[in-house]
Amino acid sequence: MSAEIIAIVSVGVGLAVLLVGLFAWLRQDMKQVEERLRSDMAKGEQRLRDDIKQLADRAGRLEHSQAKLEGLLEGLREAITGRVAS
Repeated sequence: MSAEIIAIVSVGVGLAVLLVGLFAWLRQDMKQVEERLRSDMAKGEQRLRDDIKQLADRAGRLEHSQAKLEGLLEGLREAITGRVAS
């Protein structure tokens, strides 16, 4: 074999080894990024669930307060007019 062919094959093998190494590194890095994203998403989902639960509790308290005010207004209306509302 001539020196040129040996040089070309050597460069080809070197590039192949470099590409395999870079792809292995990239794959490992992508796995780490994926794990971090999954962790962040799980935390975000939990925060969202907590926020929704707090909003549901707050809506329940508001409904209770509204019903209480409606009862008071109905009692006041009955006291002023002397009639029982249907």
